[in-house]
Amino acid sequence: MSSVEGHGRSTGLVEVLDRILDKGLVIAGDIKVSLAEVELLTIRIRLLVCSIDKAEQIGLDWWRYDHHLSPGKQALSVENEDLRKQVRALERQLAATSRRRSTTVPR
Repeated sequence: MSSVEGHGRSTGLVEVLDRILDKGLVIAGDIKVSLAEVELLTIRIRLLVCSIDKAEQIGLDWWRYDHHLSPGKQALSVENEDLRKQVRALERQLAATSRRRSTTVPR
C-alpha cells in the first residue's frame, strides 16, 4: 500500500465521519431473553451518533441536566439551595427585628 492510498482512505473516513456527525445516525434494537417461551428480560437499545450541535438542534440535550454526566452541577445545586436557606433565615431575622422596632414606641 502506498502513502497515497493510505491518505485517500483516511480522507474518505474523515468525510464519512463528518457526514455521520452532521446528519446523524440512529441504531435501534431490542434484546429479549426468554426461557420456555416466557420472556424474562427485554433490553431496548437506542443509539444516536451525531455532533453535539446536531443533537441540540433536534432537541436532545439531556446530558446538560443529567447529574451523572455533570457532577459539578449537583454540587452547585446543593450550594444554591444552602444559600437560599440562608437568605430566608436572614429575611426572617430582618422581619422579626423590624416588627420589634415598630412595636416599641420611643418616648
